[in-house]
Amino acid sequence: MSVNLTEKEFSQHLGTRFRVKLDPKEVELELVEVEGYVSKPNEQKGLERFSVFFGGPGDVFLRQGIYRMEHERMGEFEIFIVPIRQEQNGFRYEAVFNYSK
Repeated sequence: MSVNLTEKEFSQHLGTRFRVKLDPKEVELELVEVEGYVSKPNEQKGLERFSVFFGGPGDVFLRQGIYRMEHERMGEFEIFIVPIRQEQNGFRYEAVFNYSK
């Protein structure tokens, strides 16, 4: 079961865990923030634009790239994530979505 990757869908799962499939193990990331993008008047209409932010452990560093994720309610999907900073307890990652609705 896989759902549409929308701002609304991700927002319903704040604070939950997403499993990232690594070979041969997996790591859990927590969805910590969903940030919408407010379009400006002169920009193209009808786009879904938002970012999701994940917190990850400090003992595993995920490089920028496409990862297969699994969530108990959202199912399996692939997204491109980017490490954006190291925090006290681990790493913060961002995935940016920008597509026509």
